[in-house]
Amino acid sequence: MPITTRAAVVESGGAPFTLTEVVLDDPAPHEAVVRLVAAGLCHTDLGVASGGLPFPLPGVLGHEGAGVVEAVGSAVTGVAPGDHVVLSFTSCGDCRNCHGGHPAYCATWLPLNLLGGRRADGTSTISRDGADLGGHFFGQSSFAERALVDERSLVKVDPEVPLTSIAPLGCGVQTGVGAVWNVLKPVTGSTIVVLGAGAVGLSAVMAAALTPATTIIAVDRVAERLELAGELGATHTVDAGQAALGEAIAEITGGQGADGIVETTGSTAVLRQGVDALAARGTLVIVGAPAFGTEVALDVNGMLGGKQVVGLTLGDSETQSFIPALVELVKAGRLPLDRLIGTYAFEDIGQAVQDMTSGKTIKPVLTF
Repeated sequence: MPITTRAAVVESGGAPFTLTEVVLDDPAPHEAVVRLVAAGLCHTDLGVASGGLPFPLPGVLGHEGAGVVEAVGSAVTGVAPGDHVVLSFTSCGDCRNCHGGHPAYCATWLPLNLLGGRRADGTSTISRDGADLGGHFFGQSSFAERALVDERSLVKVDPEVPLTSIAPLGCGVQTGVGAVWNVLKPVTGSTIVVLGAGAVGLSAVMAAALTPATTIIAVDRVAERLELAGELGATHTVDAGQAALGEAIAEITGGQGADGIVETTGSTAVLRQGVDALAARGTLVIVGAPAFGTEVALDVNGMLGGKQVVGLTLGDSETQSFIPALVELVKAGRLPLDRLIGTYAFEDIGQAVQDMTSGKTIKPVLTF
């Protein structure tokens, strides 16, 4: 039987989130019904809600959910009712990248997660008053008390770990951590620079602190965030409003430059400065996403020293192994995500958006 639940609906681009009753479709064979306990708020949600991406509105967003499985489709084998789960992105499971352990680069990633608003077969997962809504966002649309979730978005996790503390693992945290662990892979004595000390950037700082990197530089314009970065593992901080990025990195590294840089700001000017600050054979990972079609100019001769610029989606993570490992680190206190999280009742989603936009809260997490 279809399930009636309460969801935060965005009616049109730029409109606020409005709580209203919606109806979930019956679970397809590879779907599950999840009762949400917590859901992280991400800048991607705000970007889509603003109308910046062609996701079908009105619709239900949310892609950092965590909850308890209530029912499963006939073909679901990985989870059962009662299991605690973190919800992440979905993928087809059949293309070359999915088979190769890189589902974030699935051949159908964009329509399945970010733009389509429907299942792969074109059917809708959510309706209201008989009219289809945009849903299936990252295979979950978790800004709702219950969500119809694609099986490949589900990651079973340790039930002893509070779900509120690990909801952000589904997107922002695994992106920052994966940038360091899966792409940069620091060796002994490496210098890692993180541009932007938001949720993704601070996750990268924490990840770098768990590697053999000996110099970890956090860059931001907000003093409080730089102070927090220092507490989470940064060995140096740079106030970008007070110092030129290239000069600061050169001074800290004795003129060598950075071995690895994580760019989270989405600013092409910052990206260019980061590339220029790389050491020979250094790598910059692009995480921050500006508007579609944005271009950046690079000094071609400056790249000939073996520099690399790599784009990244969701940490290039294989979620079924990566997220449980992160949960264990949270449980052990080695990945202190609680330092980033501010909790809000689901009814206060508007305040959560405001506090995230103003920078008051690094990672808002809605609770149900």
